[in-house]
Amino acid sequence: MNPTELAEYLDSVRITGLVATPRQDNLRHMRLFLEGDENLEFGVRRTREWTFDDVFDLMHQRTGTSADRGHTQGQDTIDAGKCVAALDRFADRLGASALRGERILFATGHPAGLLPVHAAFARSAAAAGATVVEVPEGRRFGAGDIRQVFGVLVWHQHGGLMHTHLPEPMRLSLDTLAGEGRAMPDLVVADHGWAGQAASSGFPTIGFADCNDPGLFVSEAQGQVEVAVPLDDNVCPGLYGPLIDYVLERAGLPPVEATAADRSVS
Repeated sequence: MNPTELAEYLDSVRITGLVATPRQDNLRHMRLFLEGDENLEFGVRRTREWTFDDVFDLMHQRTGTSADRGHTQGQDTIDAGKCVAALDRFADRLGASALRGERILFATGHPAGLLPVHAAFARSAAAAGATVVEVPEGRRFGAGDIRQVFGVLVWHQHGGLMHTHLPEPMRLSLDTLAGEGRAMPDLVVADHGWAGQAASSGFPTIGFADCNDPGLFVSEAQGQVEVAVPLDDNVCPGLYGPLIDYVLERAGLPPVEATAADRSVS
């Protein structure tokens, strides 16, 4: 699939284009991020003053949300071309790291959508010679614990894998590695607070962010997160299949076959 075909596909399944995230949610999240809300800050350490207008303009530039300040309700958009361009940079960075045999840590705060995406990249990177960083499981967080599923760190609670924006799971995971004297990652591939915290802690980080996730795009603009790919991060997991294939081909990594576990998640 070439970039144009991928962009058309992404729009057709609303990974980009007319995405599900409403405009009012995007605007509210920008304000909450600037107010330091723990669910929207993502562990991002701001290195300069950001105004609402700064963040508004940045989100239009990086994701393709509407530039119309009078548009406050209804539909918003993610530009497929911007998504594909970021996927190219994501793939180049992931491929270079994997083919050098580096240590890569994968994590997601959106397991219902992105777990199979990260799992596919982890499996392919390992097949190419990278080491998928393993974090001792069971570290308590909230009413649950941190687990690693198909090579991907997630937050588990009450028998389910939790959606979370919080940075603490990544902070705890990195502390666990350091506390046990284990080698730290050369690259982190993540989203939400997992990605924001890793980048703020000084680790090379690439990942995904929706148009209501301003923190990771601010982090990218500050030179912390290396690549933030704009996309809807919670469509049905099977719809990300062509995106996975595109990234792996671009990265020069081996394709992966869907396992029974992957299919059950989707």
